[in-house]
Amino acid sequence: MGPQMSMEIQPIVVGTAGHIDHGKSTLVKTLTGIDPDRLKEEQERGMTIDLGFARFQLPDGRRVGMVDVPGHERFIKNMVAGATGIDLVVLVVAADDGVMPQTREHLAIMQILGVRRGLIALTKIDMVEPALVELATEDVRAATRGTFLENAPLLPLSSHTGEGLDEFKRALFRLASETVPRSDAGIFRMSVQRVFSAKGFGTVVTGIPVSGAVALGDVLEVLPSQKRCKVRSIQAYQESATRARAGHSSAINLADLGLEEVTRGNVVATPGFFRPVRMVAATLEALAGLERPLADRLRVRLHTGTAEVVGELVLLDCEELAPGQSALVQLRLDEPVVCAPGDRYVLRLASPALTLGGGSILEESKHRLKRFKKFVLEELGRAAEGLGSPRELLDVALSRRKDLATLDDLAVEIKRSREDTERLLSELRSASRVRALGPRWIHAERLTEARATLAQAMAGWFAENTHRAVIDVRDLRRLTGFADDYLDALLEFEAREKTLELQPGGLVKPLGRAATTDTETEEAARLLHAALGKDPFQPPAPAELLAALKLSEKRLRALFELLVDRGVVHRVNPEIWMTQAAFEDARAAVVANCQKNGSLDIPSLRDALKTSRKYLIPLLEHLDASGVTLRQGANRVLRKR
Repeated sequence: MGPQMSMEIQPIVVGTAGHIDHGKSTLVKTLTGIDPDRLKEEQERGMTIDLGFARFQLPDGRRVGMVDVPGHERFIKNMVAGATGIDLVVLVVAADDGVMPQTREHLAIMQILGVRRGLIALTKIDMVEPALVELATEDVRAATRGTFLENAPLLPLSSHTGEGLDEFKRALFRLASETVPRSDAGIFRMSVQRVFSAKGFGTVVTGIPVSGAVALGDVLEVLPSQKRCKVRSIQAYQESATRARAGHSSAINLADLGLEEVTRGNVVATPGFFRPVRMVAATLEALAGLERPLADRLRVRLHTGTAEVVGELVLLDCEELAPGQSALVQLRLDEPVVCAPGDRYVLRLASPALTLGGGSILEESKHRLKRFKKFVLEELGRAAEGLGSPRELLDVALSRRKDLATLDDLAVEIKRSREDTERLLSELRSASRVRALGPRWIHAERLTEARATLAQAMAGWFAENTHRAVIDVRDLRRLTGFADDYLDALLEFEAREKTLELQPGGLVKPLGRAATTDTETEEAARLLHAALGKDPFQPPAPAELLAALKLSEKRLRALFELLVDRGVVHRVNPEIWMTQAAFEDARAAVVANCQKNGSLDIPSLRDALKTSRKYLIPLLEHLDASGVTLRQGANRVLRKR
């Protein structure tokens, strides 16, 4: 089918939940004409043991997906998988049984997973007296108090006699029509619910995409294996389609993918944006009905998407988590999962199977987070507040980074396209929340902090080195602890802001900076300069100067630095210091010699400068390193500009 069919499908998914034999599958079959118990074993046993998909038509012709979520205790993980993609839920309660423990658990899980709309089907009313229907209704209202179904329509019905079905359908169709269709914004991702081999097609994966869209011919990545495959064909609700998108139950046929190379719990996604991780930070709400608080380091089972992974619960902001209370946590897992900020999850006890609570993923953690750390909790708190807004998510992501970020870095972090990320960055820049340092980005708050650190480092260093007008970038690196590229970008920014000047040789001069010296220092500097100029091309070594001028090593080093900063002395190497005038003359002589002879003639240069090899060879090596000359075999020539 072409794009027209895609437009007819309303991108919302209705799910059913409730106790195992309360009539969910029968109700779905009555509504859709499709038996979700599609497997022979299931039909024989009369129970749904895997997710069953169906569809029904709204009065305006649009089709809506319906997923029958199994109720069997052992398959609670299927419920999490299905509920992740559900926009609207039908809670099914049998009038003859009323609310059962599984009913309450399913309701709690729906609440945890963020389902916010639904209605209640009170089934099997043909099996009981009218008075019992009334009692069951009161039972349901009590159980849903304080949940998203507290004020939901409650419709008594019988799938067998048809009583109440028309009223139920009208209520369901109205709610489905009013439900805001799921956006297909963001990067395509689908948790794999089923994998099978179709004759003549190869491997097919099914699920409900949680974000984005994918078209025929696109390449997808199977995670965690990172195998890349091309989309050969797509079905949405058993009909051919040109694209799969968030909110459509889809089957995707992937080329060159073996049946053994993908399994339930894997994820298929646009390549390059998602990565398997073993640690995630999250919000966690403990179920109110728990018998005891949750302890730190509890062994738990994480259900997110279709994945089920055992791991350890780390409570970051409390000693223990009381029933009904919320916390910030880190989940450290035994195996990797693929997720994104905003994904909902359910947490169960590793053993025995008991639902503990759930919440939202906040980040894919790179490090183990320490408990009770104020800045960690503040950052995660901001991340939790920003989950509903990609712009806020980007703001938080940049504010948490300790380095500069490229556009691609940020697109991966917030799971949006480069174009979307660029637009969001532009909005944040207009709001003065972020700044561009060359091709990379930094949060405005981090930039302010970095500039303060840099200014403080320079102020402290110049306070101890009052005779200096410049500071070596290597000293700044040591004092700030900034990485090379981070410091370089920061210094270039400061140079553009006209707070400092970048000089050759890796020197940094704060604008307006002048060395402060006393009369004694000035006199010592004059004597040192004079001593170096006495025999300009054979200057005395530092050891000779120490003795002749009666200086300490520290004092001599400071005087050298003062004269170099002033541009009147030049350092050739630690043992040879020349006046700047002598160095300029020597360089000019080398250039003239090379131009005259084609390559450097050392004997004639030595005679012209009236010096010896002891001074000449280090000088020539220095000019090689400075880019004036170049060694070519046994000769030395001028480097081409």
